[in-house]
Amino acid sequence: MSKELLDIIEQIEREKGIKKEVLIQAVESALLSAVKRVIDIKPNEELEVKLDPESGLITAFRNKEEITNVDFGRIAASAARQVIIQKIREAEKDVVYGEFQGKVGEIISGTVYRFEKGNIVVDLLGKAEGLLPKMEQSPKEEFKQGQRIRAMILEVKKDNKGAQIILTRRHQNLVKKLFELEVPEIYEGIVEIKSISRQPGERTKIAVWSKDEKVDSVGACVGMRGGRVKNIVTELSGEKIDIVRYNDDIREYIKAALLPAEVGEIKLDKATKRAEVIVADDQLSLAIGKHGQNVRLASKLVGWELDVRTKAAIAAALLEAATAQEAAAQPQSSEEAQTGSLEQLPGVGEKTLAVLTEAGFKSLDDIANADIEALTKVKGIGDKKAEKLINEAKKVLGK
Repeated sequence: MSKELLDIIEQIEREKGIKKEVLIQAVESALLSAVKRVIDIKPNEELEVKLDPESGLITAFRNKEEITNVDFGRIAASAARQVIIQKIREAEKDVVYGEFQGKVGEIISGTVYRFEKGNIVVDLLGKAEGLLPKMEQSPKEEFKQGQRIRAMILEVKKDNKGAQIILTRRHQNLVKKLFELEVPEIYEGIVEIKSISRQPGERTKIAVWSKDEKVDSVGACVGMRGGRVKNIVTELSGEKIDIVRYNDDIREYIKAALLPAEVGEIKLDKATKRAEVIVADDQLSLAIGKHGQNVRLASKLVGWELDVRTKAAIAAALLEAATAQEAAAQPQSSEEAQTGSLEQLPGVGEKTLAVLTEAGFKSLDDIANADIEALTKVKGIGDKKAEKLINEAKKVLGK
């Protein structure tokens, strides 16, 4: 049995990659537990079991003296068998955990094995199983059982079952890693990815910069006839990718980030890292993008809050502010100061103001002192609205 144990250990070392020393230690621990159950050991006695890695010979020692009356063949074949198997499994789990823990942040290939409540279990080349949670899946992707899949290792946890390998197809660094694999200049460090922002399944913006003036950072990422970026788009099931040229000049960087829109003027507030971006009327929808996607991703990419406006919108806002300021500066007449203007009534439109004035109600005081019956005689005003107008007028006048 001793030689058989050694053969098994060597076979597991070859097939599973578990070091022989680790397995021998596990076997010795299992045999020690088994021996304790078949011989009497006093509390102050020290018991030790050794497995010779060359011959497979098993020897037990009590207080450093060899025990000769123990049938190790019988023990190894029966009492220690299940314990040894368990120890080997534990050692195997440790190897799997150690291997994948060192690969966090890397892309790994596998096959879709099964589906569990929206989560995808992935067979990682027969070495282990990975879990792609629903929340880490790109919203527009669908996979079938047996389909090849690539994902980034997000986290490796250790539990009673061994290593739990969490995968992601949603993290923005997945795109970054795909570019590193596809573009040699990035892998070699000539082209650097400065920033990245992503809306999974929809669009990604990636800012790149070249350390070598002879190498065009954007051209390197796009590839000949767009081959490199097309491969990444295909891997991401059609997700759009904007490759932006990084620039130390924040104005130029913002302009590049907001492409395909053409930007006119940019006003910066460096203290709050906020930029007011002015575009032509026909460029506004391009700059903002569908549901605000373009400006949101551009803002995240450059690290500034971007407020996109047209010249017409800015002019209208300035005019409105000036009008309000002028109205506030005008002194009220003595009569208005005492009785209040109808315009001060909240929630009253021009049409209602007109019919009230025509009916003789020219001030808040007139409304506040009126009764409901008098107000309901005004066209379009019912009991509830009349009561509300009286209450609002009294509130404004402080009555």
